[in-house]
Amino acid sequence: MPVSRNTAGTIFIVGALGLTLTALAYPAVLGVENTATSSSRTVANTRFGPLTEADRDFVVKVRSAGLWEYPLGEMAMERGTTKEMKEAGEHLIVGHAGLDALCRRIAPELNITLPNQATPQQQQFVATVDSKSGREFDSTAVNIMRVTHGQIFPAIAKIRASTENTLVRQLADLANDTVLDHITVLEKTGLVNYEQINFQQTAPPKLPKDQLTPPAPQPGAPVVVLTPRPDLDVNTSSPTPTPSPTAG
Repeated sequence: MPVSRNTAGTIFIVGALGLTLTALAYPAVLGVENTATSSSRTVANTRFGPLTEADRDFVVKVRSAGLWEYPLGEMAMERGTTKEMKEAGEHLIVGHAGLDALCRRIAPELNITLPNQATPQQQQFVATVDSKSGREFDSTAVNIMRVTHGQIFPAIAKIRASTENTLVRQLADLANDTVLDHITVLEKTGLVNYEQINFQQTAPPKLPKDQLTPPAPQPGAPVVVLTPRPDLDVNTSSPTPTPSPTAG
């Protein structure tokens, strides 16, 4: 059953988080308005190329996405009512484990502090899906994730086109493949409500900054690792599109 327009407020997301994190500080999230004008500012010169605010924010956003989509993938594998739903869960787990590994590898090189928890808004996404069962669980999960992936997709392209940092470029390449794969498997479930998705992607609400900011990690806390799952034998780099009906 498609998610109704009445639940739109629960699953809206904002396309850009505009997070600012460093290894020495964990300041509050930048407003979207400020990010638009200052994201090109260079905050560090590294041996991999200059690092801009937008580059740094992107690394954090990719990490934060995995912190809620990976557990949602586990839920989809366990509670999905169709094989397509369970397959989508597998792709979420494998894809975000790969992205997380790259984030954890490049963050120390770029002096970026990674969060250990998703944003309050993202945590609410998981709680919303967890409260459902059966086909409503499937539909709610698919449409929440399809909105989020649809919003991050153009942001990845923008970073890939503009960054001068080779490590950020590597992450953007992998994120592009992974997000496209996730969009593809979500659409294969047949549960995407395109009218609602398009509305939510183009008209996100303005949420309080504290809802869009991952909690600061505790001093000295180990970095949370999203466990790789080679046992799933899933390829997230070469998505297979849903075949079109044969003419005639």
